[in-house]
Amino acid sequence: MAVPILKQGDYLIATIQSAMTDSEAEQLRDDLMERIGRYRSRGIIVDITALDVMDSFAARSLRNIAHMTLLRGADTVVVGMQPEVAFAMVQLGLTFEDVHTALDLEEGLAFLDARTGR
Repeated sequence: MAVPILKQGDYLIATIQSAMTDSEAEQLRDDLMERIGRYRSRGIIVDITALDVMDSFAARSLRNIAHMTLLRGADTVVVGMQPEVAFAMVQLGLTFEDVHTALDLEEGLAFLDARTGR
């Protein structure tokens, strides 16, 4: 199932609704890269609220997306990480240390507004 991506002003919001397969993670990356250029987006929010588990490929994919979007001129923030997912990631040694995170969509939007000077 493709991840829906909504345009909200200068931002793109991708809402991951269920655990992604490897090919879906790659498709999300490709879709975001294309839309950043098309819409000249300044910020990306990846909402993972619905995820109750995250494997190492998905975590690495989100980290790579954040790095790639930054190279395209857009900040990325991952929002909505469930406590169980954060706990499991730490236990597995998976980190988002160089990726911006926020508690929820509202905080993510505030973060991007501050970063982009809105």
